[in-house]
Amino acid sequence: MAGERPLAGRVAIVTGAGRGIGQAEALALAAAGAKVVVNDVGVDADGTGHSAGPADEVADEIRRRGGEAWASHESVADWAGAARLVATAVDRFARLDIVVNNAGIVRQHKIEEATEADFDATVAVNLKGTFAVCRHAIPALRRAGGGRIVNTVSNQWAAPIGNAEYAASKGGVASLTYELAFELQNDGITVNAVAPFASTRMTADAAVRDAALVAEGLMSERRQKAKEDRAAPELVAPIVVYLATDAAADVTGRVFRAGGGKIGVYSHPVETRTVFRDDATGPWPHAELVDLLPRTVLADGGKAPHLL
Repeated sequence: MAGERPLAGRVAIVTGAGRGIGQAEALALAAAGAKVVVNDVGVDADGTGHSAGPADEVADEIRRRGGEAWASHESVADWAGAARLVATAVDRFARLDIVVNNAGIVRQHKIEEATEADFDATVAVNLKGTFAVCRHAIPALRRAGGGRIVNTVSNQWAAPIGNAEYAASKGGVASLTYELAFELQNDGITVNAVAPFASTRMTADAAVRDAALVAEGLMSERRQKAKEDRAAPELVAPIVVYLATDAAADVTGRVFRAGGGKIGVYSHPVETRTVFRDDATGPWPHAELVDLLPRTVLADGGKAPHLL
């Protein structure tokens, strides 16, 4: 029945699909009827190592459950590799309808401990990889008459907890999501993002890291206690399936928060307070800003809310 298999006949690429959230998304899309290209280079959470096993195992599991799948071991951080990934989907299944950009790495440290190699590796996978797959997939989606792109961001874009290059890369993906939703709004291609929370290799030591941040005075105990519990990766997948279906044909340019029993949506960044002066009178005098801003634009205090 269409309601049980709303993605029957569709073809999906899921990057980073060998483990964790990506694996759960690939299995859920296949259960909904999609043919899935399972892409994963099989690296550790920090981007080191390589193994064909994870992608092969997930593709085998989809086939064991009666679905259609193909394993890809291309690196999305490689521009030509991203092109080959898209070509694989079209060559194997004759079309492409859905792209889920989930591949990502993280290296746990603060900025003074980061090296140029850390920055380059993280941005290459998280931001360049997402961009490259979108760049090569969009022409194929247009040929199919439209499609769905779902990018993976992080709440570190909105509520940082360290890992500066990781937060920067995911903030870039959020901005890319907004831009592509604008650019593709007349092409029948929706572009959304999901900021997931789940128990994965990347979050295994989250409680220990949060406790250290509290001890250093960088995170308040109130914020630590308010953080969401991390449940199974399978609980992130339903929003991705929904965004891939016809039911979400008019949903685009949105960033969702999903995991456990929660699905939420972030507001788009907007100006919340503004002051004006006649620009013909020249730049703002410093003394005027010192007097005016605390009473107007900064009436809620100097610190951003996520730092409190």
